[in-house]
Amino acid sequence: MVAKIEVPSGLHKDVVSLAFLLGTWEGAGVHDFPGAEKCNFGQEIVFRHDGRAFLEYRSRSWVLDAEGNKVRPLESETGFWRVTSNQHGTSGAREVQFSSVRDDGTVEIWYGELADGKPQIELATDAVARIEGAAPYSGGKRLYGLVNGELMWVGEKSAPEVPLRPYMSGQLKKVLNPAQLVQDVSDLPDDGIAFFR
Repeated sequence: MVAKIEVPSGLHKDVVSLAFLLGTWEGAGVHDFPGAEKCNFGQEIVFRHDGRAFLEYRSRSWVLDAEGNKVRPLESETGFWRVTSNQHGTSGAREVQFSSVRDDGTVEIWYGELADGKPQIELATDAVARIEGAAPYSGGKRLYGLVNGELMWVGEKSAPEVPLRPYMSGQLKKVLNPAQLVQDVSDLPDDGIAFFR
């Protein structure tokens, strides 16, 4: 079954292929990497556009306890996603560029490709820079995809003493847009009670 993807008005033509990412997504996942705490985490990811040729990205995650309550922040990341002609890959696919900054002082440049015929993106780091004191990190890979209406992602990372391995993955649901909820309410019968009959 092919997911219906809405393309909002005002979205720049260069990022229409990323429209499936737009919105606010919330969910949970697992974090596990040598030298770091293994935990379940909650996450919110927001993809927005302002009409220019990129999507703005923000991700916040927090450690969850056994009952699913927030314990403390885990990681925050912001960045920008673009689609260009393919220069780094080997096929004729559309190339995705993602520049990101994390709260630990890590800056990354990612390149990847949109999958052919499905809402999926695979990325790998091209450049990594860290401020003094940031955790050792030498590169990574990520896979994002829309699966049954949910945003699924998995991240791999490597450090000088740790070869590339999965370390974080999440499953997120789209948060409803309040404007759409208001529109849906306006479709209810005038007395409201008829809806329940």
